[in-house]
Amino acid sequence: MFSIIQAAGWPIWPLIACSVLALALVIERFISLKSSKVAPPHLLDEVMAVTRNGVPGPDVVNQLEKNSALGEVLASGLRTLTQTPRCSDEELRAMMESRGRLVAHRLERYLSALATIASAAPLMGLFGTVVGMIEIFGSQTPSGATGGNPAQLAHGISVALYNTAFGLIVAIPTLIFWRYFRARVDEFLLTLELAADHLARHLISLRK
Repeated sequence: MFSIIQAAGWPIWPLIACSVLALALVIERFISLKSSKVAPPHLLDEVMAVTRNGVPGPDVVNQLEKNSALGEVLASGLRTLTQTPRCSDEELRAMMESRGRLVAHRLERYLSALATIASAAPLMGLFGTVVGMIEIFGSQTPSGATGGNPAQLAHGISVALYNTAFGLIVAIPTLIFWRYFRARVDEFLLTLELAADHLARHLISLRK
């Protein structure tokens, strides 16, 4: 592996840095976007059961808020009713939507960085290709023959090919993971929106 890096020349080091960063972001997103941390399957049903006879106490609301991202959104609605019992239906929904936007921003964290790496890696590989081509032309003799410096010619070809390949190796998996996480976040956001709307209608019906 080290011999390949040597053959690829210095332009490959930024690509290696991007690959390490992309791997770290992918691992972090896999950990952060677990269903248990974002939207536990039966959490809404449990909240509906607890609030059937009224708004629970602050301890239950605080525990719900720490449960998951979905719990944080649902807890914002319960806390609003606890702190402002006479708030309007629109204010209740607005508070839940506001907390939902904060949660959405947190779920989308680092996705733009993954997209940037996926877009930049092929360009960085192309830059390495250009550097390799420059070395190839630099190996030519004044008469135009390419046999003046075979070692430099071979090194230029290695730089060009290795950087092109490594740029694609970094970009393709990063793009795949970005699309996967993007779809997963969109699915979570839809789940949170539907759950918040369901709880809001339930809380509004309790006040009537």
